Amino acid sequence: MERFSFNQATAQRWPLPDVVAGCVAAGVPGIGLWREPVAEYGLARSAKLVRDAGLTVTSLCRGGFFSADDWRSENLRAIEETAVLGAGELVLVSGGLSPGSRDIDGARRRVADAIGELAPHAAAAGVRLAIEPLHPMFAADRCVIATLGQALDIAELFDPTAVGVVVDAYHVWWDDTVYAQIARAGARIAAFQVCDWVTPLPEGVLLGRALPGDGCIELRRLREAVDAAGYVGPIEVEVFSAEVWARPGAEVLDAAVTGYLRHVV
Repeated sequence: MERFSFNQATAQRWPLPDVVAGCVAAGVPGIGLWREPVAEYGLARSAKLVRDAGLTVTSLCRGGFFSADDWRSENLRAIEETAVLGAGELVLVSGGLSPGSRDIDGARRRVADAIGELAPHAAAAGVRLAIEPLHPMFAADRCVIATLGQALDIAELFDPTAVGVVVDAYHVWWDDTVYAQIARAGARIAAFQVCDWVTPLPEGVLLGRALPGDGCIELRRLREAVDAAGYVGPIEVEVFSAEVWARPGAEVLDAAVTGYLRHVV
């Protein structure tokens, strides 16, 4: 359990104070936070809440979306929030194509340029930018960085203490090069997130995740690969699922722990 982290998105309807109390009661050492519920509760209050509870904030999600007009100011704000919360990693989801554009190569160059502009600010704040590739089905609207290899092509332009990558099982499990890319990533692995893949995917596909062990991903094999690459950090369970969200938060946390112990560890 020392590496287990519960991403609050897994129990989306559980208010932050209840998530924190549930983690403490269950002996969970880490929590992954999202900017929107943190803002709703208050940044300073959220930081104090998790600090007083003795929890480690393993990541803050999310920055990125570099196709937006206000991407720079929004990401600088996200870096500041990450530092206040004491989370070392700010997860970046790059964003999709600009409206009306079909230039995916140009969009990927834009991501690299934006990260280059943000990296000095993040380093000064003690925050590492963590590039998360998303499954190719999200390339048009959410994330033009669709493989771990593409994320590494950008991350390798910077010091590994400043820019790393996220290995999210949901987004990389299908890739026949993923194990070679995990080995390539090495010290650049900034976060490791697990869930499972279920079919048929729901309409909109975003909520097609399941708790560990309820789908078809070789989660333990991925965990062994990131371990072999030298990653010793937290393992976050992060699930987007209407079915999971409809369950009581404490029940979801218990099921997440059980799935993690049986199918990841």
